[in-house]
Amino acid sequence: MKLECRRVSRLIDELDRKIIRVLLRDARISYREIAKELDVAVGTIYNRVKRLEEEGVIEGFYPKLNYEKVGYDLTVIIGIKAQGKRIRDIEREIARDEHVMCVYDVTGEYDIIVIAKFRNRKDMNTFVKKILSIDGVEKTNTHVALEVVKEDFRLEP
Repeated sequence: MKLECRRVSRLIDELDRKIIRVLLRDARISYREIAKELDVAVGTIYNRVKRLEEEGVIEGFYPKLNYEKVGYDLTVIIGIKAQGKRIRDIEREIARDEHVMCVYDVTGEYDIIVIAKFRNRKDMNTFVKKILSIDGVEKTNTHVALEVVKEDFRLEP
């Protein structure tokens, strides 16, 4: 995976980085507005964005939501200890759940870290019990976020 990331990063030049920065600030901005801001032809912007999408650098455009305002009051971080031979299958199964925002294969005390959002404790409880019922899951450790201080996955290249 790291080799692939390095290969792609060599293909991204400074103009690509500038375009990405603009899109991270406002993904709804028009190609014409990006072109004007960066003093580049609209066709160049269009072609660059399409290439970035085709290469998988840009995977989509999403609104940044305030999840509490749409009813997801609980954010949880769950550490999962699992049997080594089952880790990938467990991760894939968990990743399919609608509540799950992130699934990380990690080092340390736990094998998997999951970040998920729930409307209430009942939904969270059901989810945690579902994880515990997956073949190969040995134990979980659930942390409930008391306050979300920062939650922004936008990182400029």
